[in-house]
Amino acid sequence: MKGLTGKTALVTGATSGIGRAIAIRLFQEGCNVAIDYLEDRGAAEETARMAHTAAETVSRTDKFRPRTNVIQADVTLEEDVRRMVRATVKEFGKLDVLVNNAGIHFSTPSHELSLSDFDAVLNVNLRGAFMCSREAIAAFLATQTPGVIINISSVHQIIPKPKYMGYSASRGATGSLTRTFALEYADRGIRVNAIAPGATATPINRPWVEDPVKYEEVVRHIPLNRVGTAEEMAAATAFLCSDEASYITGQTLYIDGGLTIYADFRTAWSSE
Repeated sequence: MKGLTGKTALVTGATSGIGRAIAIRLFQEGCNVAIDYLEDRGAAEETARMAHTAAETVSRTDKFRPRTNVIQADVTLEEDVRRMVRATVKEFGKLDVLVNNAGIHFSTPSHELSLSDFDAVLNVNLRGAFMCSREAIAAFLATQTPGVIINISSVHQIIPKPKYMGYSASRGATGSLTRTFALEYADRGIRVNAIAPGATATPINRPWVEDPVKYEEVVRHIPLNRVGTAEEMAAATAFLCSDEASYITGQTLYIDGGLTIYADFRTAWSSE
């Protein structure tokens, strides 16, 4: 995709699933990639190895050869976030793209949800994304260069999810975070968008992905009659990071097989 070769991208939570797929895809597109991890350095290094292996299949006409770097940081800790951004700039000389992918969720009936669990989800999904975005924007402004931020949200940005109050609330707020940053910094050449995956076959979703009954129940709600892949989410992210999306900001792209167009209304039961 246009404009990605030679850029530097930082991807948080890039040790598995969508985050790993995004790191690999951006590396294939010619980006230097800083791979953030919380605890499992081995998994982050595996992401780097997979990225280098995948890039070997890409035919390049340019002389630039991208690099990876593995960085430990907890996105809920302000100093960790600052250190992560500084380390990325020190290693690659600049920062061009931030992908806020790190996220968690808990399943608990809302009337039983503890304040500590509610706060934990918001601290990672919302507060972490805010701090990472703030530091990335400061880095963009310091070099007076355009930048791109992509927030990995969810269809639950607009679809309520019972028993996942913290997650749904955090993703609703992710939409507002995305639009507000986009509006405030558009005149500095900084674009901020989000992708909102629907049901996706990733390790975090293993409980229903590996259960045939639960899997079929999920698929019944998807007009395209299948779940998504991490690679499909990564492809959309790469597009939004590229110059081919240079006129797009403040938007959330729902990548959900049609889930948000109400599969239950495929027949006109409400009016016939």
